[in-house]
Amino acid sequence: MKIEPHLEPMRRYARVLTRQASDADDLVQGALLRAYERRAQFREGGNLRLWLMSILHNHFIDMKRSDQSLRAREADWAGLNPGFAPSAGEEAARLAQLRTAFLALPEEQRSALHLVGVERLTIAEAAELLAVPAGTIMSRVGRARAALKRFEDGEPRVQPGRPTLTVIEGGS
Repeated sequence: MKIEPHLEPMRRYARVLTRQASDADDLVQGALLRAYERRAQFREGGNLRLWLMSILHNHFIDMKRSDQSLRAREADWAGLNPGFAPSAGEEAARLAQLRTAFLALPEEQRSALHLVGVERLTIAEAAELLAVPAGTIMSRVGRARAALKRFEDGEPRVQPGRPTLTVIEGGS
C-alpha cells in the first residue's frame, strides 16, 4: 500500500474540515496513525483513497465530539475554580494578562506547553501521555510559544479559527 499519492488530497480535505492549516496537519497525522493501526482491516483491492478519507472524516467527527465534551468540562471547572491568589500591583496585572493569553490557547497547545514547559516532561513523555506522535507535541509547543511571543510583543490577538494573512515583501 502506497499512501504518498493520497497525502495531498487528505491535507486538502482536512483543511476544508478544520479551516486551519495547523489543525489540518494534526488531523491528517492522527488519521494516518489510525490507518496504520487498522491496516489489517483494509481489504486488498479496495479503494485506498476512499478508506483513508473515511478514516480522516471519522477522526474529525471524533475530535469534534471530544472537543465539545472538553469545553463543557472546562466550563464546569472554571465555575468551580476560584482562581489564583492575586499578587500586588503591575506584576499582578501582567500575570493576569499572561494567564488569560495562556488560557486562550487552543486546548491541545495549552496541554502540550504545560506538560513540556511546566511539568518538565520530555517530548517523548508528553507524546506518550497524550497518545500522539512526538512531532505533534513539538508542533503544538512551537505554535503555543509563538502565540505567547506574539502576545508579549503586543501584537493583536488572532481569533481562533480565523485565517491570517502574512505579507511577504520582496522584489519580483
